[in-house]
Amino acid sequence: MDDTANAPDDRTERRAAQAHAFDRIGARYDEAFPHKDGQVEATEWLAAHLAHGSRVLDIGCGTGLPTARMLCDAGFSVTGIDISTGMLRLARENVPETDLHHLDVLDLDPSLGPFDAAVAFFTLLMLPRAEVPLALRRVGELLRPGAPLVLAMVEADVDDVPIPFLGSTIRVTGYPRAELGPLLEANGFAVEDVRDRAYAPTGPGAPPEVQLFVRARRR
Repeated sequence: MDDTANAPDDRTERRAAQAHAFDRIGARYDEAFPHKDGQVEATEWLAAHLAHGSRVLDIGCGTGLPTARMLCDAGFSVTGIDISTGMLRLARENVPETDLHHLDVLDLDPSLGPFDAAVAFFTLLMLPRAEVPLALRRVGELLRPGAPLVLAMVEADVDDVPIPFLGSTIRVTGYPRAELGPLLEANGFAVEDVRDRAYAPTGPGAPPEVQLFVRARRR
């Protein structure tokens, strides 16, 4: 698959639309997803496998809750990136000690690294499938060999489909469980575990979903 299929102008326009949607959603995201049990469990697992003071990259950090907050409280140095200025504003309030950047995962520069671990909770689902392999390779370039990556996606066989979400429209991509692990394996990661969790958001505007949590390591 050609991971440069989207022209730069198309990518810029699409990214701006996605960012605007999350600017509008703001704090309502945490209201609709108040528990995030799978995300908390995955973050706790990661924290238990890192040395104190490790550098962690939070890709699509959103409001900073719960992940960046948990990692900072556990004694790690966290760098967060997000394309939404509204989400970054909330993250600065919730986790002021995090090093935050208004940045797309596809624009990650190796000079930010190296990192000892990375998390990407429901971030890559905002990309079309043609761009996901490139995003994974960008992340791998910033990780030390053997560093863990914890990633979450929604299980669905869809590619860049518009859906209504909390009063806005976003475009989402998903993978069946059987395809997600091989995708990471093909792009520089050794997959150790894939777990699924059914999730029903609170309130209207976000449909029930099956969430996939992947634990992998950079080769």
